[in-house]
Amino acid sequence: MSHENLRSLFQLVVRHYGLLNEQCCDQCCGQDVSVQQSHILFEVGRQHHPSMRDIANTLGVDITTFSRQVKSLINKGYITKTPHPDDQRIQILQLTEKGAQLEKDIDQYMNESLDQIFSQLNEDERQTVTYSIDLLNKAMRSV
Repeated sequence: MSHENLRSLFQLVVRHYGLLNEQCCDQCCGQDVSVQQSHILFEVGRQHHPSMRDIANTLGVDITTFSRQVKSLINKGYITKTPHPDDQRIQILQLTEKGAQLEKDIDQYMNESLDQIFSQLNEDERQTVTYSIDLLNKAMRSV
């Protein structure tokens, strides 16, 4: 496959997945959170007592931009930010009960949407796609 075709394929996958994320935020959250904020909720829920820098690094986001997103999520009651007990300069993020419920709703919506997409494939194709995505992610992490 040529580089042009490969890039085009990736662009389409990213665009479709991005649209799926946007639809999720519209339908799940009533546009209460942005796609970027839903990614923050996901990572805060996935990691154990992460710092602001941990999540910003995981998402590859500038800390200033990230801080504004976190402030918005705090104001909406989805996240709390507390100083680390050993180092007051480090801020620890945690989902509130309301934030955990929203993250659960987003997760359920995304899983149902992905199930609908994967239902169009047979079992071997699903396994091949899953394996290939995992393999690609591993290769991308090593670059």
